[in-house]
Amino acid sequence: MNVKAIVAASMLAAFVAPAFAADEFYVVQDVKTQKCTIVDKKPTDTTTTVVSPSGTIYKTRSEAETGMKSVKVCSSN
Repeated sequence: MNVKAIVAASMLAAFVAPAFAADEFYVVQDVKTQKCTIVDKKPTDTTTTVVSPSGTIYKTRSEAETGMKSVKVCSSN
């Protein structure tokens, strides 16, 4: 009985965990191409720069897409 419960809990965690993983979205701009994109991890390298207003962290991709439209450097491309 305990083995079944552990297996069931493990499978449940495997399906639920990815849903919680991407709850932060950033609007970033590539330094070389000046093209804006949306990423789900804060950039740690120097090839991209966060360009969302005041470093805004969006909770959903659709919020980030709407936010990207309001960023001047993204709408001028």
